[in-house]
Amino acid sequence: MTTIDVFYQGEGVREVEHMEIAAEDSFGTLKRRLAEKHGLPTEILLFLEDADEPIGEAVIIVGHVGDAGIKAHVHRCHRIKVTVTFNGETVHHEFAPSTRIAKVKHWAAVDKLHMSEAEAGEHVLQIAGTHDRPAPGIHIGSLITCPECKLHFSLVPDHRVNGRSSAVCL
Repeated sequence: MTTIDVFYQGEGVREVEHMEIAAEDSFGTLKRRLAEKHGLPTEILLFLEDADEPIGEAVIIVGHVGDAGIKAHVHRCHRIKVTVTFNGETVHHEFAPSTRIAKVKHWAAVDKLHMSEAEAGEHVLQIAGTHDRPAPGIHIGSLITCPECKLHFSLVPDHRVNGRSSAVCL
């Protein structure tokens, strides 16, 4: 039996976790195992990373394996209402909970606020009203729980010390 590595985040699961599953199992089996492991309700949805829609429960795992296995997200919210504020301007969009912070930042900074890639690279998303600056690979759904299916970010300068991000320990 061949096993597949599954790396996932989800509602109440902020850090990336790992599980193995048989290649011939379905995503429904994966969903049930994740719900059981984390005490999540059965009405959760399973998304592949950055996918806009949940994956069907009858779909077989092996058909969606990437170089690093499966990257997934489990959540009760189908969509998350995201707002990003920068310099007094606020933009809005709905994303799937499996959307990475990096994708949201690019959408806000480059697509909506018309920053250059270089300008955008000097900014980070910070959860409004906090000092929390989630890493680019974090799924936005891991930052909230249902029924609160919304997030508000501020786009703020990434302070650097000697060319390094201030988040790096020297």
